[in-house]
Amino acid sequence: MKYRKKPVLVDALCWTGANFVDMETFLESPRNGFFRGDALYLYAGETAFRVVPGTWVIRASTGGYHPCRGDAFEDVYEAAETFHHPV
Repeated sequence: MKYRKKPVLVDALCWTGANFVDMETFLESPRNGFFRGDALYLYAGETAFRVVPGTWVIRASTGGYHPCRGDAFEDVYEAAETFHHPV
């Protein structure tokens, strides 16, 4: 039997190695990740993983964050239109 991945809308930001302010805002809290020098580290449980430039950081629907290699991200995700709902 074959299965298709359900369409999912995710929030993501690519770590360039220089977009500290954007990434800090995206992560929302120091509990989700931190910077040491020019490196970004994401927390997964009690472990911190180093994120290299070119890696996308995805905000999961559960509120956690996880890294995704640039080539893998491009294979799975595409830019979504932003919908503006009238107030």
